[in-house]
Amino acid sequence: MRSSILITISFFLFSSFCANAQGFSVSGKISAAADGKAIAGATVCIKSLGDCVTTDSKGNYQIKNIKPGIYKLTVSSFGYETVTEEISITEKDSKKDISLVTHIGVLDSVSVKASRQTFGITRLKDVDGSGIYAGKKSEVIVMKDITANTATNNARQIYSKIAGLNIYENDGGAGIQLAIGGRGLDPNRVSNFNTRQNGYDISADALGYPESYYTPPTEALEKIEIVRGAASLQYGTQFGGIINFKMNSGVDSEKAQIISRVSGGSWNFFNTSTSAGGTINKLNYYAFIQHKSGDGWRPNSQFNSNTAYFSSTLKASSKLAITVEYTHMDYLEHQPGGLSDLMFAENPDSSTKTRNWFKVNWNLGAVLVDYNIAKNLKLNSRFFGLSAERSALGNIVTVLDDTTQRRQYRTDNYTNWGNETRLIYTYNTKNDDPSVLLAGIRYYNGYTDRQIGYGNYGSGATDADFAFDKSNEYDSLSYSKYTFPSHNIALFAENIFHITPKLSIIPGIRYEDLVTHANGFYNDISAGLNLTVTGNTLVTENRTSSRSFLIGGIGFSYDKSNSLQFYASISQNYRGINFNDMSIVNPNIYVDPNLKDEKGYSADIGVRGHLSDIFTYDVSFFTIYYADRIGIVDTDLVVYAATDTLHTTPMHIDGAYTTNISASRNLGVESFAEVDIWKLIKGSGAKMKLSVFSNLSFIDARYIGSEESAYRNKKVELVPPVIFRSGITFQKNKLTATYQYSYTAQQFGDATNAPTPSDNGIYGPIPAYYVMDLSADYKLSKIFLLSASINNLSNNRYFTRRADSYPGPGIIPADARSFYLTLQVKLQ
Repeated sequence: MRSSILITISFFLFSSFCANAQGFSVSGKISAAADGKAIAGATVCIKSLGDCVTTDSKGNYQIKNIKPGIYKLTVSSFGYETVTEEISITEKDSKKDISLVTHIGVLDSVSVKASRQTFGITRLKDVDGSGIYAGKKSEVIVMKDITANTATNNARQIYSKIAGLNIYENDGGAGIQLAIGGRGLDPNRVSNFNTRQNGYDISADALGYPESYYTPPTEALEKIEIVRGAASLQYGTQFGGIINFKMNSGVDSEKAQIISRVSGGSWNFFNTSTSAGGTINKLNYYAFIQHKSGDGWRPNSQFNSNTAYFSSTLKASSKLAITVEYTHMDYLEHQPGGLSDLMFAENPDSSTKTRNWFKVNWNLGAVLVDYNIAKNLKLNSRFFGLSAERSALGNIVTVLDDTTQRRQYRTDNYTNWGNETRLIYTYNTKNDDPSVLLAGIRYYNGYTDRQIGYGNYGSGATDADFAFDKSNEYDSLSYSKYTFPSHNIALFAENIFHITPKLSIIPGIRYEDLVTHANGFYNDISAGLNLTVTGNTLVTENRTSSRSFLIGGIGFSYDKSNSLQFYASISQNYRGINFNDMSIVNPNIYVDPNLKDEKGYSADIGVRGHLSDIFTYDVSFFTIYYADRIGIVDTDLVVYAATDTLHTTPMHIDGAYTTNISASRNLGVESFAEVDIWKLIKGSGAKMKLSVFSNLSFIDARYIGSEESAYRNKKVELVPPVIFRSGITFQKNKLTATYQYSYTAQQFGDATNAPTPSDNGIYGPIPAYYVMDLSADYKLSKIFLLSASINNLSNNRYFTRRADSYPGPGIIPADARSFYLTLQVKLQ
């Protein structure tokens, strides 16, 4: 992988022969086709050159320093159709006027790409690609417009402008796994969001185990689309909504564009990536490969990760486009274990485990078909599949590693496939505001093979040998093996009804038919006081759970003007018990055998808008009602009945208990605003950018309606009541720099709101913390870009998570101050 360094050096030598000759310009006026009025604030781009400008108050634009050649000029503006026209630059300046028509149709999901200069965040259009987003809380992170540490996938910086996100920082700066939760939902591996890449599933098992061990590298991303709770009607019933990672594609105007990046940083961090893409006749292609490694801040934190992605789109005709995609990711991670509160206070960069390892191998494939059946009828069909494995090896029973004990080994194999097909129908097209109907069907087949036992070697082994030891009778009793087949058929529909030119109502429904199975055996350990083992029994289980239900929702949108919109939505949600809820990962945490599915609804109302590229804002109020919420109770005494399916013998256990805590309700407000102060003062002709953003959320999340005093009216765990992020971006000529401040208030680690931490660090408060970051990009030329980042500028000591199993148990400290430097080379 390090051969990319040689490629970069070659690029340096090549650049010494390149001269930045003075080019020519293209200028003109952008106006509305309907009345000829000038369109101010429209974005005009030659994307192959990376040059974008904004029209002034009279609709005029000018792009300078263009070498002779043939280019594609793309013009976009909110409320209008995006236009791309070919221009020819000769040995003189050129002029090109363009008229835009009002956007009334459905965007083509294959050809539309982000081109308008943004603050790094925008929102989805009412109808975007093959989805309806009118009336919904949506956010889009535009990667080309943010300044952040993409080499480490730093979530705190990348998602800084998304309000209300609680972020786990627990992978030692590797940036391999994303862990974010919104509106008071658990951040662990994005399990409360439906996670997708280019519109298809990427999690372990969307039904039974919706955790994401694979996160697309941000260096390969065009944008990140986030839709909150009302996305349950189109994408699945999760309370959190959807996160869709839109990967880069090849440039339209070049046969080949190569981008190579090399990064180095603290604790021997090394990252190299190379991408190649372009368009040859009717074929668009894009390939990306990345290698990442490092030692981590704490001892025993080494990681090694490799990712490859390939996409090819054939535009077979003006109506038909077929895309084939493949993704591979593998990594091996040494895990230093968790800390108790005393350990963290004395030495937060210490390690309690030398023998814990984590391994992932992920393979995704997809075939996407886009077909324009008629001018007002479009079809999108996504065939997708996953073949993956994740394995964990180590001691997760105690905080300190007992080297006299063998290591527990657990491995999952996932084999999933499915199809999701959508139709978008635009009708009443003679009106200025036509109605739009979306209808779809989804089939999903999941299969998980889970095994738990002891590692292959004896008590003192420290290496990453992932193999089971079943050499004697005790081990055979300790060994557990399950298969979890699952099937899902879903039908869904949404419609935009334009009541008036400004007011829209968007009702929707979704029908779900779910079947999940659990077939296998486990070791039932009977115990008395102090966990003294009194007997072992091998228990065989074959369980089936079938559920069918209908959920609905409705949204409202009122467009006061292009710069002011009111929106509201309410939608039912559903979360079935998943495999992780039912299984015992840490023997110190026991599972209620009578767990029930979680149901509820989410609602929000807000106002959003923008003023050209000077000011943008979004303020919303939300609520989530969550019935039968599953959580962990810290208890001194748990009594299991004789009918308990996990323990056939009654016993008393000191520890923690996973159960349906009670109903909960989350109330909150989320706000985001950003203003370009310099452009506000100087006008559209400003040569410098100085923007300030603020992202603030208040959340009150409590358990309600419970008869148990232990958690009656208690605050829901892992919900900071205040999350605040703010920053300032400076841009002039070739330099862009961003400073960011993040604050997260104290949150509780368990449902009882225990004020005193447990001795093992698993439950207790997570104290408030703040952290600052500084990132900068400098364009040395059109070929070379230099990026630098300082994470945790003030070198604070803090933690964001108390883990009950892997990668703990105990406190997982966040990283200390770190430095990173990246060189990018682009050739085309």
